Amino acid sequence: MSAEKFTTRPELRGSFGAAASTHWLASQTAMAVLERGGNAFDAGFAAGMVLQVAEPHLNGPGGDCPIIVHKASRRETKVICGQGPLPKAATLEAFTGLGLSQVPGTGLLSAVVPGAFGAWLTLLRDYGTWSFAEAMEIAIHYARNGVPLVSQVTETIAASRRMFETWWPSSAAIYLPKGEVPRAGRLFANPALADTWDRLVRESAGGGIGREAGIEAARRAWYRGFVAEEMDRFCRQSFMDVTGEAHAGFLTGQDMAGWEPPVEEPVTVDFAGHRIAKCGFWSQGPVLLQSLRLLDGAGLADLDPDGADFVHLLVEAMKLSYADRETFYGDPDFVAVPQDVLLSKDYAASRRLLIDPQQASRDWRPGEIAGHGGALDYAAACARKRDAGLLAGYGGGEPTVARYDKAPVTGDTCHLDVVDRHGNMVSITPSGGWLQSSPAIPALGFPLGTRAQMVWLDADSPAAPAAGKRPRTTLTPTMVLRDDGSAYLACGTPGGDQQDQWQLSFLIRHLVHGQNLQEAIDAPSFHCEHWPNSFYPRQASPAKLVVEDRFPLAVRDELAGRGHDLHASDGWSEGRLSAAGREEDGVIKAAANPRGMQGYAVCR
Repeated sequence: MSAEKFTTRPELRGSFGAAASTHWLASQTAMAVLERGGNAFDAGFAAGMVLQVAEPHLNGPGGDCPIIVHKASRRETKVICGQGPLPKAATLEAFTGLGLSQVPGTGLLSAVVPGAFGAWLTLLRDYGTWSFAEAMEIAIHYARNGVPLVSQVTETIAASRRMFETWWPSSAAIYLPKGEVPRAGRLFANPALADTWDRLVRESAGGGIGREAGIEAARRAWYRGFVAEEMDRFCRQSFMDVTGEAHAGFLTGQDMAGWEPPVEEPVTVDFAGHRIAKCGFWSQGPVLLQSLRLLDGAGLADLDPDGADFVHLLVEAMKLSYADRETFYGDPDFVAVPQDVLLSKDYAASRRLLIDPQQASRDWRPGEIAGHGGALDYAAACARKRDAGLLAGYGGGEPTVARYDKAPVTGDTCHLDVVDRHGNMVSITPSGGWLQSSPAIPALGFPLGTRAQMVWLDADSPAAPAAGKRPRTTLTPTMVLRDDGSAYLACGTPGGDQQDQWQLSFLIRHLVHGQNLQEAIDAPSFHCEHWPNSFYPRQASPAKLVVEDRFPLAVRDELAGRGHDLHASDGWSEGRLSAAGREEDGVIKAAANPRGMQGYAVCR
């Protein structure tokens, strides 16, 4: 029995360009840049800067940002890795020497090199056409003059108020103007951030002749100049974190100066007549590819995409893929990841035999690949519990909606897709540096990120910490390519561990079942929590399956009867997808998520 078909809006179509994101101001900023002659990469950069002002509870200048970029003239697809590495001093011995068994989800100990800005600048320099000053203009306007805050921002500030006022006064100075929580819908400015950006623009103007020279001058000011100096000074101070103790950070100006964002080839698999491109094994992106391998040839076209068989099959496949994530994934510069095996058809065929079509697994079942992998204490992860109030208010964890003092608080990520009339395309998932993640650096107007909480303090784990190693990130944009190497679709979603879960059902509904972009986004969705969460405190819930209550009761009953620990969520609570694409005949299309009431697509 299928859920009732319903779409909240049409799939947008045009021929000039399109943008889709988690916030209407970012989408419209991208379109404004296209209208003024910029390409998709200029538009993506400008929109990304606006997201840092409009959604400071979901991303910030001190965070992370993986980017998949497709340049149409060369039919070239690349990954710009905006995931900064661990500081040189952030070793396993350094963390455990503090008496820690986990990296805190908040504060300065979990700060890594802030990779987002470097990735954004690489996008603009290597693929864009605008100067740094031109591309920053709209974001600086909003930072200086104010942006109307969505309610989730004010709720996050309210949840964090006690922490700010007691322990993080620099955050209170920015986010509690005149000692009060800002009102939703009212203009909220961040003058300190505007000043930082203005100074970067001035530095870029004095960097030499040419667009690229100006962008490089801004990079130097960030990673070797005044920004790095302020971060270095700030991290020498101690601030309260989720452990209940005050700690200084490991990050130094030397860590900043020694880093540049790698530009890499994506990892890919073929599925449903397309090639799916993801970031490498320093991200969770290959989980989607492994899941597609497991499901390819499993009769997906014959399944009702809103039925119990469909949901059960996808969830059981993901349990196997995510188990492999914990066992094998890590920074390939430090870990010998068996990539060819994990993405092979033979390996998928052997793992597929573990899926019982009628019974949900409650077991932890990673693959076995000789000479590779590290064991995970799954029982310990199952024993851990998440204090939703503490973590939602203070930046740990990344469930899409948590609760604090009986008020909903959003803690998540952003996403942005842009396509232009030439077929250039970009898929970007910025996150980290949330206003609630760590104390704001007063001279800069923003906090550092907390991505180091994703490492395991276990020497045998591929995700163990090491100096200069990238922590495995949940951020996972997607690009869908044609056989000839041209780009068809850019898509992605916020959601932590849910990101590749929601993208999996979306892509199958679109590529296999022929639903248009908006139909596939609007369709009832679900996620599983069987594996350890990537965020502090790294808890797991065996066989837990959360489904929107728009799934018919008969479907939910059948899933429960198969052994899933079923939880029904609100009808419009699962997924934050956006997507933008281009047909072979030049028709451009886009769609965005209605959940949360702030994601929008624009297209003409």
